[in-house]
Amino acid sequence: MPDAFTILWTHDTCRALRKAGRVGERPPVAFSGAHSSLPAWSGALAGDEVYALHVNRGEVLMVSRMRVVDKVRRDCCGSTPATWRDPGFPGHGDWSALGAGGCGAEAVHVDATPVRFDLPIPGDLLARLTWRNRRNQTRGLKYVVDGRLERAVSLQGFYRLTPESADDLAELLGGAP
Repeated sequence: MPDAFTILWTHDTCRALRKAGRVGERPPVAFSGAHSSLPAWSGALAGDEVYALHVNRGEVLMVSRMRVVDKVRRDCCGSTPATWRDPGFPGHGDWSALGAGGCGAEAVHVDATPVRFDLPIPGDLLARLTWRNRRNQTRGLKYVVDGRLERAVSLQGFYRLTPESADDLAELLGGAP
């Protein structure tokens, strides 16, 4: 059974996507990296799902669900940079806001839902979401008060959801207009 993960897209990332007119479009790629400037998608395998989340004024929004296709550099990525000044993935310039310029960036090809900023995660679901680590220990989301997220620190990173929470997010997305 495939796993599901969450990733937090920052205000800068979401602002760049809006400015570039990417709302309503499906990202073909995201970027992973070993450096702290990018989330490490190392635990994700082909077929796994990744829920991109964004926090705006205490409200957690589901921005996109991405199903991992592969994590290899393809022809669509463009030529490998000859120098550090060259763009890392010229073929994916439209989606560079997702981390193409990050230190040690690697392409993660995805089959994604369109980028959107109108699907809030209800407060009761937010309080129930749980993640699990490699030792199968679970944790919930910290700083949820009255259905709102006061601090996003416990969402920052790339975290594996429990199957129940993955099902809850899939149901939320499936019921969305």
